[in-house]
Amino acid sequence: MIFQSKLLLLTPPFTQLNTPYPATAYIKGFLNTLGVSSQQADLGIEVILALFSPQGLTRLFETLDQAEHDIELSDNAYRIYLLRDEYITTIEPVILFLQNKNPTLAHSICDRTYLPEATRFKEVEDLEWAFGAMGTQDKARHLATLYLEDLGDFIQEAIDPHFGFSRYAERLGRTATYFDELHASLQATDTLITKLLIELLEQRIKAFQPTMVCLTIPFPGNLFGAFKCGQYLKQHYPDIKVVMGGGFCNTELRSLSDPRVFDYVDFICLDDGEAPLRSLLEYLEQKRPLEKLKRIFSRIDDQVVYHNGASEKDVAQRETGTPDYTDLMLMDYLSVIEIVNPMHRLWSDGRWNKLTLAHGCYWGKCSFCDISLDYIKNYEPLTASLICDRIEEIIKKTKQNGFHFVDEAAPPALLRDLAIEIIRRKLTVVWWTNIRFEKNFTHDLSILLKASGCIAMSGGLEVASDRLLSKMQKGVTVGQVARVADGFTQAGIMVHAYLMYGFPTQTTQETIDSLEMVRQLFENGVLQSGFWHRFAMTSHSPVGLAPEAFDVQRIGPDFGGFADNDLYHDDPTGANHDLFSEGLRKSLFNYMHGVGFELPLAKWFDSKVPLTTIPPTYIQRQIAHQEDTIRKNAFVIWLGNLPSLDYFEVKQGKKTVQMSGLHFYHKKHDFVLKLLASTGEFWMDIFPKIAVANFERPFSYQQLQTAFEAAQLGNFDAFCKTSSWRQLRENGLLIL
Repeated sequence: MIFQSKLLLLTPPFTQLNTPYPATAYIKGFLNTLGVSSQQADLGIEVILALFSPQGLTRLFETLDQAEHDIELSDNAYRIYLLRDEYITTIEPVILFLQNKNPTLAHSICDRTYLPEATRFKEVEDLEWAFGAMGTQDKARHLATLYLEDLGDFIQEAIDPHFGFSRYAERLGRTATYFDELHASLQATDTLITKLLIELLEQRIKAFQPTMVCLTIPFPGNLFGAFKCGQYLKQHYPDIKVVMGGGFCNTELRSLSDPRVFDYVDFICLDDGEAPLRSLLEYLEQKRPLEKLKRIFSRIDDQVVYHNGASEKDVAQRETGTPDYTDLMLMDYLSVIEIVNPMHRLWSDGRWNKLTLAHGCYWGKCSFCDISLDYIKNYEPLTASLICDRIEEIIKKTKQNGFHFVDEAAPPALLRDLAIEIIRRKLTVVWWTNIRFEKNFTHDLSILLKASGCIAMSGGLEVASDRLLSKMQKGVTVGQVARVADGFTQAGIMVHAYLMYGFPTQTTQETIDSLEMVRQLFENGVLQSGFWHRFAMTSHSPVGLAPEAFDVQRIGPDFGGFADNDLYHDDPTGANHDLFSEGLRKSLFNYMHGVGFELPLAKWFDSKVPLTTIPPTYIQRQIAHQEDTIRKNAFVIWLGNLPSLDYFEVKQGKKTVQMSGLHFYHKKHDFVLKLLASTGEFWMDIFPKIAVANFERPFSYQQLQTAFEAAQLGNFDAFCKTSSWRQLRENGLLIL
């Protein structure tokens, strides 16, 4: 089918400073398979670059000068106002530095004489000890980030209270059960931020002249910007169709009934956008009736109507096309270091190509998660070969080889196959993803993943309590998390834990015991990063759908026709969770930097807390309890290069024994494996079959055992107890 439509795909302000949100790239990749003309833009980074420029800051300060009423500035804001010339002079070099285009500026930034400083720099004194591990570039990047945050504080106070670097007007989008406040705010006078947004939107419309504008809203912090774009388009370009979709719509707008929303947009899509968008294109080009649309809201006779009469299934993941980052300003994003946290550093520093390995979650049971929604419940993995094809195509187009696999939980078997394929193709890839800490992530698999380019893993430890982990159907125990994290750490992969407090029925004792678990995990070096989240009950999770089953009661909010996701609840048997947030935050900050382990847990809290019931060596004992059973159908893989073989003789009494030496050359060291000649020849025959570089079909542990004993080399189990076997295992022989 041939389409005449031209689509402009937009990410409204704001998501990230360092990399584009991938939704538009995913949709553009799919539109390429249909032959549909499209262009994409991240208006978030474009607004940031327009604002944080000499012209933008000049305009900002002039806006304040021209305000109709005198604005009472705090001492900090007044200081920035008086230093306006310093900020205008330094902003362009700093932005270029954060874009990795002006690296030598780091020296001037680090000597603390170049940048104007305001309140944010008070944090530097508190964090100075943390800079011991940071080089000049990193320290300068952190200081430059504080400089930007000072300006952000000024903008928020004096120009636009909605401003934030990774969100805009987020408060208006959070728990927005009624549309009233958003609607009223959209009628207010434009601020400098919204003026810049509209000017950039106008430039895009004039240059591309689209027939449809698609707005992705991944988070509440994009919602107001999206409606602002829609408002402008409806007023000035009424013939252009405006479509909204994305994570916020998928989770929050499933019960939409307020018709005023469609004063700003024409259509709202739910869940995966490929099939709904294709049906909408066909409808707009009069190739499909309205009632045959797929998962789309529109307004008819001042009523919100949901259209879902399409007979087609969703587009299979293998047919969605490769994400296409063309048009995006990939070299202009900012690498910032907001806080000295290794995982947050990955989120905010460096540009990552986003790619999905599998649609949905292969586990799909966690009671706090939106497992009733499509993006979780419909699990569909890709093949390792297709993923690598897409990786190669993206690297070719973007010239960048960093990947963030944005899965809900990447499956261990698929990661194994992907790692093998990456190594087999000799791809240089740096990647990280999110996982479940399940037992299939063995020590050997960790080594393989590291060899393929994995640098970090994040996963949910959540409440760090076995009772509560069972109650939330997480499918892991604290001990299992410790063992998996230890395997990753030993392989050189950084581990970040999502931590949760306030889950229904969680007691004060369980909160303190959870903190002790976390303390021990950091003290034993198996966690490097973490973050505490307060439990939030959502309407599409098992807890939200059946709160009584979790001994809590929903107490609000009332649904007013717009968003329906975040729920208020009462937890009569649980602790007063408000008492713990600051203590959990402070303790974790110290643990991440290797200090404070010796302090009693009570020291972190203002109120009295009980002593922990967790033994002081609990995590240490859990790590030591490693399972060593090997599945007969496990893969056997050799990570190293193929060895060379020579022969020599040794005297054993009156006998002369033929021996062989297998010479191995690794990147950083060499070693020789001395074996009986017949055993050496066996391994020389086996290595090409198990070498990852030659991998074509799996070679199992059972096959290896059978071949060894068929060659009459003795009992294989006995060989596995020798120093030769141990030497092979320590140097790259993996059982997966």
